[in-house]
Amino acid sequence: MVITSPPEPDLAAFTGVKLLRMVATALVDLSRRSRLPDPIYSDKVQKAYNHLVVQCLRHQVDPPPSVPDMARWAATRPLAEWPLDLPPDAESLDEFLVDPVTKVPTQRCYEWEVAGPDAAAELFENEIIRQVFVQCETAKSPQAYTAFRYLLVNRPVLTGLEMASLIGETPALGIVLETVKQCYEPAPAAFRGHDGLFATCARCKCLLKPLGAGWRCELDRCRRETYAAVEKHIDDRMTSGLLQLRAPLRLFITGPGLAEVDLEEALKKKGLVAEMWPGCDAYDLRITLPNRQVWAIDVKDRANPALLGYGATAFRREPRYDTAFLVVPQYRFDDREDYKRVFDHYCPPDVKRQVTLMSDNAFLRHLVRTLKRLPNSTSNGDARA
Repeated sequence: MVITSPPEPDLAAFTGVKLLRMVATALVDLSRRSRLPDPIYSDKVQKAYNHLVVQCLRHQVDPPPSVPDMARWAATRPLAEWPLDLPPDAESLDEFLVDPVTKVPTQRCYEWEVAGPDAAAELFENEIIRQVFVQCETAKSPQAYTAFRYLLVNRPVLTGLEMASLIGETPALGIVLETVKQCYEPAPAAFRGHDGLFATCARCKCLLKPLGAGWRCELDRCRRETYAAVEKHIDDRMTSGLLQLRAPLRLFITGPGLAEVDLEEALKKKGLVAEMWPGCDAYDLRITLPNRQVWAIDVKDRANPALLGYGATAFRREPRYDTAFLVVPQYRFDDREDYKRVFDHYCPPDVKRQVTLMSDNAFLRHLVRTLKRLPNSTSNGDARA
């Protein structure tokens, strides 16, 4: 008897996955329109709508009458009510592609858009990171890259005055200043409150969107709260304008970056100093244990474990390390009890052999146990992390 391994799961083989990517891409494209509805839509929007109509007719479901109705579907119908042929664990079917409250694409929508070929969000993010990498490598200035990443994590909103004074505050940003300017865009009027002021989130420092008498944040880690806490209000007329990071960078750099910095702080409490984004972002954190063992850590804050697993790649070998971890915030595991199982199902076998997926809480507990087993360890083994 010949025993063969089952084929690797292929999300792209499902027609519903292809359609979901098309619709997500169309919704992101529509969200970027800066003026009133235009009867002429981009090819990607029209193509997604046409394919959705055909799929509806095949399933004997009344299709959305127009492109705006497709967008309304995304905010009023969970994915379970869409005529999509999806593998059972590819997505949480009670989720929406557009936030029903703020009417902007959810992180889940952006993740499906990024999962598609030639995704604008991923291309923009990768091009920005590539530009900064080249500039820092040419200048032999890894500290400039680190300063750039901290900026995107800690300051997703800048006033015009703050942008003008960046170099004085952080001289290392001088060699990447022009690229930094590409990362930010004028704050949209939709984020302006009823009193004409903008507000930033106390948790992530991104702009909040007005919600009745309160505010709502677009990042998943903050949206779990019905009403966001306001850090401060900003009158852009008094600050030479207001800028925010572009959406792909807010969702895929600022979001996980907050988890990276939180992990950095937790490691400090264990007596370990993490090297952040070593090798100009070969991975996110690098720590050396008292026995000289080196751990490499990449942090992801993804809603969909199937897409995270399907797109997972092996870590670069330099800077060198002994063990590699993929760390995801605990709340993602709380939201989906099958998060690790779904990730493992879609992760390529060679990557799964090299990288261990853990929640941030589980990783810190594993670290504490490891430190306690080391002889003469002086690190803080506080298991409450």
